[in-house]
Amino acid sequence: MDEGMRNVQAALADITEHWQPHRLTSINDYDVKVVKLLGEFVWHTHPDTDELFMVVQGQLTIQFRDRDVVLGPNDVFVVPQGVEHCPRADEEVHAILFEPKGTVNTGDAGGDMTSELREFG
Repeated sequence: MDEGMRNVQAALADITEHWQPHRLTSINDYDVKVVKLLGEFVWHTHPDTDELFMVVQGQLTIQFRDRDVVLGPNDVFVVPQGVEHCPRADEEVHAILFEPKGTVNTGDAGGDMTSELREFG
């Protein structure tokens, strides 16, 4: 494999915990993260950035106070900056996130589900 090349499925296979994002790669000032999701996350916002979700496997519900958005495999959705949301996966979901470097997974909520970004290798 060429340096800089990553395989999404291989990276996801190495993840053993839910809600623990791993950096797959970076481009400019953005991290491309892979993550496995199961259960309900915390309600939170990212005051300074949009957040892009791309579902690889499973069905992800992004809950908003006024509606739910349901994503399936290959669906992409952007949560606008400052909008409160709560991801929920009733069964395990494999996803890719695109966020500026340094973005905390729990946004402004903090708490027990806050995770340091993990690195592969």
